Amino acid sequence: MQKTFTLFLLLFLGMLSEGLLAQTSIGFRGGYSSSNYSYRFRPGSPVTRTGGIAAPTYSFVIEQFLSKNAGAQIEIQYVQLGYTQRDTLDRTNQTTFDFIKVPFMSNFYFGNKGRFHIKLGTHFGYMLNAADPIREYETPGVLPTYGGIEDSPRRFLYGLSAGAGLSKLFGKSTLAGEVRFSYDFNRPETQERIFDMTSTNLEFTLSYLFQIIKPKWQNKP
Repeated sequence: MQKTFTLFLLLFLGMLSEGLLAQTSIGFRGGYSSSNYSYRFRPGSPVTRTGGIAAPTYSFVIEQFLSKNAGAQIEIQYVQLGYTQRDTLDRTNQTTFDFIKVPFMSNFYFGNKGRFHIKLGTHFGYMLNAADPIREYETPGVLPTYGGIEDSPRRFLYGLSAGAGLSKLFGKSTLAGEVRFSYDFNRPETQERIFDMTSTNLEFTLSYLFQIIKPKWQNKP
């Protein structure tokens, strides 16, 4: 898996070095994310899927176009992940994780002023805070707390992301809507209280980008 992340990073950096003569746009992406977790409490136990949480997400975006239909982008994103569990008595446990996430995405566009796009890449992140806003029951087999003083969750995040959407050009401005799915390989558990844990995240966002460097292909006679 580390080789995959290294390959994505080297490809992205190579595209950026070529992109010094290409179109550069900057802007913001914002919307809502919905996340949940899956886990196995011990080896051999069935996978348990939790309920999710929904929260706002915001990103600062830098996008490079190396041609009219392909490029790359890097984001600095705030996102909240987490889960909700309920028992048969309708008691609720909820935990949230606040992350700064950095996605590296390769972008492919189809069309002219109105375009369909596909984005593929990897992401890394760092946990700013963990909290347990609701904790109403304890029973074997449920996820433990992560917001306590002694919980000490793992703060590093990494995974893969893929998105698709539509965008519209307005002169030097671009307005885009996107659906993005992320899968995280890390788990916050550091005390071996559970065996395995992964998370998924689905984002629905709008982006506004403004061109700050003219593409080199527009300079050709």
